[in-house]
Amino acid sequence: MVEFENGNFKFTFPNPKNVSEFSMTLFKGHEKKEICALHLSEEKVIPKSNVIYCQTEHSNSSTTFILKNLERKHIDIYTYCLEMFLPPPYIDCRLKETYLYIQDKEDCISLGLMSWITIGLIMFAMISCVCCVVACCLRNKKQQCESNSHEYNSEYMPMAAVNAAKKPRI
Repeated sequence: MVEFENGNFKFTFPNPKNVSEFSMTLFKGHEKKEICALHLSEEKVIPKSNVIYCQTEHSNSSTTFILKNLERKHIDIYTYCLEMFLPPPYIDCRLKETYLYIQDKEDCISLGLMSWITIGLIMFAMISCVCCVVACCLRNKKQQCESNSHEYNSEYMPMAAVNAAKKPRI
């Protein structure tokens, strides 16, 4: 079982029943590079870690491999191997594979910033469009009011209003 808790990945596997000596190993990649191991013999637990980001925890019922402070370079297939030594017969490696993907923290921040910038630009464009529509409607309404106030010279042919000619003063 794989859990993600407080920035750490925990691979938890049940201990084999009625076995007095066994070994659990966590490998990384297709080349199966050993990164963590735990050997139990006669109630003596011997943890082994080849990397600083892996730790082991053992209880009576399960063994947990904890991967801490992972980065994008740790993306890979992780393989769990269980070997049982005593009582006989010896059982070779039982494998379980898990693909682990880690997203960079910088990616999260930059994606968040980009999404806020995009949302801001979209909101600005929408507000600008609404303002333009309102301005056009008000302008058209004002022109309609001005055209309705003119008196027409004829019922049959609308014409612009003409001011009465002024009489010259002598």
